Amino acid sequence: MMEKVAIKTEKTYHRIVIGDSRKMEDIEDESVHLVVTSPPYPMIEMWDSLFKKIDEKIEKLWERMELERNKKKKQRYIMEIYELMHENLAKVWKECYRVLVDGGIACINIGDATRSINGMFKLFPNHAKVIEHCEKIGFVTLPYILWKKPTNKPKYKGKGAFLGSGFLPPNAYVTLDCEFILIFRKGETRKFKPKDPLRYASSYTKEERDRWFTQIWEITGARQTVEERRVAAFPEKIPYRLIRMFSVIGDTVLDPFLGTGTTVKVAITLKRNSIGYEIDESLLPIIKKKVGISQKLLTDSYSVEIIKQT
Repeated sequence: MMEKVAIKTEKTYHRIVIGDSRKMEDIEDESVHLVVTSPPYPMIEMWDSLFKKIDEKIEKLWERMELERNKKKKQRYIMEIYELMHENLAKVWKECYRVLVDGGIACINIGDATRSINGMFKLFPNHAKVIEHCEKIGFVTLPYILWKKPTNKPKYKGKGAFLGSGFLPPNAYVTLDCEFILIFRKGETRKFKPKDPLRYASSYTKEERDRWFTQIWEITGARQTVEERRVAAFPEKIPYRLIRMFSVIGDTVLDPFLGTGTTVKVAITLKRNSIGYEIDESLLPIIKKKVGISQKLLTDSYSVEIIKQT
């Protein structure tokens, strides 16, 4: 059950933009305090079509790769596609850097990918590529969190997951049981006025601090709808912890890959303002339902604006 905090504050404001977060032109420079997001993971098959759709170079290279018969040339196409996928994500990280205040934090949940392609099983280290691009942009890399997820990977007689040749060395592979929650800061630590009341009102308990500020989180994913599984929505406990850890009441939280709206929903609960970008307009009804727009009363302490990017 998710932890709850009861705090009274002024009305909060939330903006949902149906559009491309590679260009967040309607967000002013240095107006966001925290980024919490989970992007599409490069080289995970469910995201192939999205990357092809947003970048025609990827689509054309993919076609050439599939037609290529020479394995070495085919491998070069694969790696070029992989680099282009991360270059597209890096455009979003650059925008996040622009809109963050000095000392603002970006938390990016991403998993590595394993895939058999071109007749070879290979790891695509997505977390390392994100760190590489974010550091080039100017972010300071902070210690990250390993989110250890429950797994349904194959088991032998109920004992131990395996992938490859079972008990015979050396051709088995380590399974991926963790995703990364990468944490970056823009510049030096954020400055506050002495005894800032909202900062003090946003404090966490010793128990919460000891549980949250550790590198390994074991969090079971909540039961998801078909739509949430389609976009691999993360459980509410992830943004809940991150928002409590790295922002104060009244701050603005940005999710440039909003998906089904989890980050905005949690920001509303925690009395933060929020902005969410989602390129897939078909998810808008799900977002509206999740953030409670249809049930909202005039007396509610928050407002939600929906914008369709042109």
